[in-house]
Amino acid sequence: MSSPQLLATSDLHCDRAANREVVAAIRPESDQDWLIVAGDVSDTVADVDWALRTLRERFAKLIWVPGNHELWTVPKDEVQLRGEARYRHLVELCRSLDVVTPEDEFPVWHGEQEDLVIAPLFLLYDYSIGRRPGETKDQALARAREAGVVGTDEVLLHHDPYPSRDAWCHARVEYSQKRLDAIPADRRTVLVNHFPLHPGPTKRLHYQDFALWCGTTLTEDWHLRYRAAVVVSGHLHIPLTDKFDGVRFEEVSLGYPREWQPRKTRRPLLRPVLIDSEPQHPLPS
Repeated sequence: MSSPQLLATSDLHCDRAANREVVAAIRPESDQDWLIVAGDVSDTVADVDWALRTLRERFAKLIWVPGNHELWTVPKDEVQLRGEARYRHLVELCRSLDVVTPEDEFPVWHGEQEDLVIAPLFLLYDYSIGRRPGETKDQALARAREAGVVGTDEVLLHHDPYPSRDAWCHARVEYSQKRLDAIPADRRTVLVNHFPLHPGPTKRLHYQDFALWCGTTLTEDWHLRYRAAVVVSGHLHIPLTDKFDGVRFEEVSLGYPREWQPRKTRRPLLRPVLIDSEPQHPLPS
């Protein structure tokens, strides 16, 4: 039997028939494998329920963070909750399935080299990534609109009861900082968020204006501040590995069928988060 692995994927978008087939075929290599699902499972609660229920039955532990698509309130969804109420509904759904969420105790992965605290996060975005020096949020959004780039979130992702999406983001950043600050200083982490925690990966976007909907610069140093061994995210639909300050960043998305089907070189759908041969940098004293 294979050694247990910590695996990750995201952006399953299982409302698409081809993606649903992919999710239905996912299997672990070991009955002790853990799986991280870094958001954008689907647009409807029913599909999120089906996918997480299916995967939870197969993996020893399942960890989920929301993407923007789970937070959309679309007409076809029987659940018409908005904003924070929708997020809390999804959290309770996950708890009923024994799926770890950003509201639960951080699980610890007992690896061969060290124990790692896995920190699932829900942070949203505040339009700060991709802004030009001296540019306000409104000016950046106007520039993006002129270029024909407008995030669908502007219509479907409601921020109730917060006054704006960026206000909701800032509340989530403050909440998450307090939780991360409580992790013992001798523990390294695996940070998991749907949106990139560092602006670097957004430089690969074809439409650079879309970076406005891709996280917050408030987390740019979190990989160092919270001693990350690895940072896992999705959202960009550009499944690649980056390194910033010696820390590995994994974008683990599947994406839409039109994106993943033509790829000549396909990365594994379930990305190993930890690499046995990777040297472990000493923690700061």
